[in-house]
Amino acid sequence: MAGFIKKIAKVAKHTSLGLLGVVAIYGVGTLVLSVIPVGTRSTPEPGDIEAYVLSNGVHTDIVVPVRNNQIDWSRSIRYADTPAADTSRQYIGFGWGDKGFYLETPTWAELKLRTAIRAMFWLSSSAMHTTFHHQPVVGPHCVKLYLSEAEYGRLIRFIQQSFRPDAQGQIQHISGHSYGRYDAFYEARRVYNLFYTCNTWANEALKISGQKASLWTPADGGIFWHYQ
Repeated sequence: MAGFIKKIAKVAKHTSLGLLGVVAIYGVGTLVLSVIPVGTRSTPEPGDIEAYVLSNGVHTDIVVPVRNNQIDWSRSIRYADTPAADTSRQYIGFGWGDKGFYLETPTWAELKLRTAIRAMFWLSSSAMHTTFHHQPVVGPHCVKLYLSEAEYGRLIRFIQQSFRPDAQGQIQHISGHSYGRYDAFYEARRVYNLFYTCNTWANEALKISGQKASLWTPADGGIFWHYQ
């Protein structure tokens, strides 16, 4: 019996050390890859589209005009899908993330262990979170971008392809869920995990549209590091 207990203790010790090693590698990888820049910071040119990177301190959204000559987002992301249906708001923010986390955790105080585990280990589906805004104000958690038509075209395609459409090709509104009066949720493609987070999605959006970004990052700080 004593030998069996020793074996269990030994296995537990090795398992704990292994987990600590994985956490350390993930942390170091995050730090190193987050500070490696790709792309260049845009400067204003005639005809550019003004867009924004907006963070709430944890989660990053990409904010663009509701409509311009390339796309009218309100044709698919309807104002009426939000509680306020406020058509005076002429910017729209897009964020991607774990569906369970989004819908079940409006605040950190409501985070459940089950939700966190499912999100980290490829066990849940994803959702797009959209929010209508007045023009954002540049500050510590908001950066302005200048996109050419070609760059914005690539960003449009990336955002559109992040939604999971129904059999008729229409995006799927997740009714009955919002954080406030100006936002809505929709079904999305891909699966959230430790290596592809909400901020990884935003970072990928920046890279695809030719903007300055991290080589890879799971955190909003990795994105904003390059805009200090």
